[in-house]
Amino acid sequence: MNSNEIKKLDKEKIVSTYGRYDLVAESGKGACCTSADGKKYIDFTAGIGVNSLGFCDDGWVEAVTAQLKKLQHVSNLFYTEPQVKVADMLTSRTGLKKVFFGNSGAEANEAAIKTARKYGTVNKGENVNKIITLNNSFHGRTMATITATGQEHYHKFFTPFVGGFDYCDANDSAQLEKLADENTCAIMMEMIQGEGGVLNLDEDFVKAAERICREKDILFIVDEVQTGIGRSGKLFAHEHFGVKPDIVTFAKGIGGGLPIGGAIFSEKCCDVLEPGDHGTTYGGNPVACAGAVEVLTRMDDAFLREVEAKGEYIKEKLMAMPQVKGVSGMGLMLGVAVEGKEASKVVSDALEAGLMILTAKDKVRLLPPLTITYEEIDAGLAILEKVLA
Repeated sequence: MNSNEIKKLDKEKIVSTYGRYDLVAESGKGACCTSADGKKYIDFTAGIGVNSLGFCDDGWVEAVTAQLKKLQHVSNLFYTEPQVKVADMLTSRTGLKKVFFGNSGAEANEAAIKTARKYGTVNKGENVNKIITLNNSFHGRTMATITATGQEHYHKFFTPFVGGFDYCDANDSAQLEKLADENTCAIMMEMIQGEGGVLNLDEDFVKAAERICREKDILFIVDEVQTGIGRSGKLFAHEHFGVKPDIVTFAKGIGGGLPIGGAIFSEKCCDVLEPGDHGTTYGGNPVACAGAVEVLTRMDDAFLREVEAKGEYIKEKLMAMPQVKGVSGMGLMLGVAVEGKEASKVVSDALEAGLMILTAKDKVRLLPPLTITYEEIDAGLAILEKVLA
C-alpha cells in the first residue's frame, strides 16, 4: 500500500483515539525515520520516550531476535530467565527488593495503587485508602490512573471515577502535609511532570513528601514511566533528588520499543501483593525482557553521563535561539517555551521540514533517543531554529 491508501484505511478501520501527524513511518535506524514516501526525518520523539536506543539498534535487534527464536511466550505461571534477569538488574541498581511486570505505564501505576490500598487496609485499617497525587500530573488512562491524573480535561465524560484520590498543588509542602491525614495510604508523584508541560518538581518539596511518608507510615510512590530508564541522565530521575521511594513505576524506555512496564517495591511493601491479588497475561514477556536486558546493560555510568551532557548541549543551543523563552526538564527530556508561534504549529512545521518533535501543553517537547549523535542533534536543532524564525 502507498501512504494515501494506508491513511485512508486507518481512518476507516481504526478507532480515532489519536490525532495522527501526517507521516506514515516505514523504517528507521538510530535517530532517523524514513516514511513510506521515502522522506527522511530526524527523530526527537523516540516514540514518546520509548525507543531509548533509537530505531533498530543492532545489539537490541540481535537480543530480541535470539530470544524470539527460542521462546516468545509462556505466561507468568512458569519461570523464564529473561524476566528474572531484568528484575535482578532493576533491584540491584535501585536498592529496592522485588518487581512486578506489566505491559505499560498505566498498568505499572495500577499495580502501585493496588499495593498502596492493600498496604493501608492491612496495616492501618479499612478506611486507610486515600492516595494523594499532584495537580497537573499524568498517570495513565485506565479508570484508576485517569482518576489519579490531576488534570480536569482528562476527566470529562468518564464519571463516576474510582474514589479515594486527593490532589495537591506541586511544590506546596504545607498543603501536602495537611492533606496527608490518617486515611492516607500513599503519596504519588512524577519528578518531572511530562504531560503537564515538562515541569521539574522542587527538591525541597520532594524531600518533604518523603519525610511526610516516613513520619506517617505512608507509601511514597514515584511514577518514572517517562522520566526513568536513563531519560533524565540517571537511571531514575528520583536519584537527582536524593530520595528513596517505596515504589518506583517504570515503562516506556525499558523495552527499547517493545511493551513492558512494571513496579519496583521496597522491602516495606514488596510482599503486599499475593497470588490472586494482581496479574497480567503478557507482563514480563520473554522477548520484551530480552530487549530490556540489552537496554539496561547499555546504561552504565558513562552512558548516563553522556545523556546528561547531550541534554546540556541541547539546552545551550536552544537558549541561544531568540524565540526560545526557556527550557525545562532534565537530560534528554526537555520542554521548550517558545514565542511567536503556537507549539502545535511548531510541531507541524518541523515535521514538514524533516524533524519529528512533540508538544506538552503549551511547550515543544523533545524526547530524542538516548543514543542520538551530536551530528543528529545539530541537524535537528538547525531545522527547529529555521522553523521558529
